[in-house]
Amino acid sequence: MSSPTRPRSRPVRRRGALAASALVLTASALGLAPAPVAAVAAGCSGVESDFNGDGIRDTAIADPEATVADRAEAGLVRIVYGGGKGTYELTQDSPNVPGGPEEGDRYGFALAVYDADLDGCADLAVGMPYEDIGTAADAGAVHIVYGSAAGFNGGKVPKEHIQGEGRTLAGAAEAGDWVGYALAGGKTSTGVPYLIAGIPGESIGTVEDAGGAVYIHGTVQTVAGINQDFENAGGAVPGSAETDDRFGTSLAATPTHFAIGSPGEALSTTTFAGCATVFSHTLVSGWPKPLFGLGQDQSDVAGAEEFGDGFATALAMVPYRASGATVTNESLLAVGVPGEDLSSTVDAGAVQVFRVTASGTFTEIAWIAQDTANVEQEGEPGDFFGRRLAAVNTAPNSTTSGTTARLAIGVPGEESAEEHREKGGVHVVPMVGAPGASDSWIDPGQGIPGEPAPVQLAGLSLAGSTAGLYVGMPYGPQAGHAVHLFPWNVASGGAPTQTFKPGEGGIPAGGTAFGATVR
Repeated sequence: MSSPTRPRSRPVRRRGALAASALVLTASALGLAPAPVAAVAAGCSGVESDFNGDGIRDTAIADPEATVADRAEAGLVRIVYGGGKGTYELTQDSPNVPGGPEEGDRYGFALAVYDADLDGCADLAVGMPYEDIGTAADAGAVHIVYGSAAGFNGGKVPKEHIQGEGRTLAGAAEAGDWVGYALAGGKTSTGVPYLIAGIPGESIGTVEDAGGAVYIHGTVQTVAGINQDFENAGGAVPGSAETDDRFGTSLAATPTHFAIGSPGEALSTTTFAGCATVFSHTLVSGWPKPLFGLGQDQSDVAGAEEFGDGFATALAMVPYRASGATVTNESLLAVGVPGEDLSSTVDAGAVQVFRVTASGTFTEIAWIAQDTANVEQEGEPGDFFGRRLAAVNTAPNSTTSGTTARLAIGVPGEESAEEHREKGGVHVVPMVGAPGASDSWIDPGQGIPGEPAPVQLAGLSLAGSTAGLYVGMPYGPQAGHAVHLFPWNVASGGAPTQTFKPGEGGIPAGGTAFGATVR
């Protein structure tokens, strides 16, 4: 299984054929009851991503390959307070944080920002899928670290979610489970906080690497496990648990729906074709209600299932309101298919966009690739268009348009010249309407500051919010390592409005893969 960061150096258990398939850039086969509303704590603003309650948005930037306490790749997260108010370094050496830094933990591999306790201060969920639990190497863990008016991690003691007897998550901690490989958090339409954590290495019975996820909801953080063998009164999760499915590799959510990706899913005899499953936040007997599955073997889904497509390697989801609607209870789901072949162009990649209704039906509304009419650039072998996705709806309570619903598509395999192989780039398109009507392209040297160089993998770190589009540059020449914030309406080659860079603006110098994950 590939990751947002470079492959690990220390041995781990068998990853299955997926690790050598379309998910590796260098390979060629790639009913919730209304919840009680908690009172906003004194000094907490309720502003998006405000960890210290001062009413200004803050930013979480991870370097999961950073050395901490002389432990290589232990990982850290830097909270950069808005308004120039300094930074906070979060590691497993921080006060009250469970565990301790260990070699290869990769703390901060995945991040999600949401208000877990509904006090009005943003909280941070941190995934460390390579955390060892006892003798179980790479079992993984998730920490929820709380914001407060006293500052980030200045109030409540962080909460840890791990597997094992007497722990918060069901099942035994096993080698290679990868708890916290992907995270998605937010608040449902009825005001309930939720966090979804992917466990793509989970074995279901004797089926290795079938994958799973946990749905953690409410201020008391009740946990419901999900996998492809699950069925209850709410219905059955489509498909079945099979070796190397890697259910839980990718996640995306809105207040009404969420989606879980299984890029290793075999469709009939076509291995690693991939699929996604969509759920409602409505709970039935304590579990989210499954709605439908998506895969290219379905007649109402464009394309054909092929080996190594990696459908749902990446997901992004935003609220959608149709023209004439008075409520926003639908969603737009973008699905990355980075191993998609365009005619004879191998692993060029594509993205498919679906409209998900409140009743649980779907319609495909867009197929986006670099050979789509009027879209910037052109599809080339090994581009892996769609390897990462980020999206936003800047006006969820208005009729959705191509101006308000924007999608950023990572193209980490893009190269502009032989000497700049896998330089990468980012494509920004409307989620509704013609993709080429208002699209733009940025890459190193053309919008993304710095000189183009080999293996910069631009587009491998993306995050979206109402503040703009975050583009992390953790690789390539050290001088270029940074996170850049672009407006969603950025023109091709346009400049960022803000840059976060080690050694500048109060951010400590140094680091290994600064910006590999950002929220």
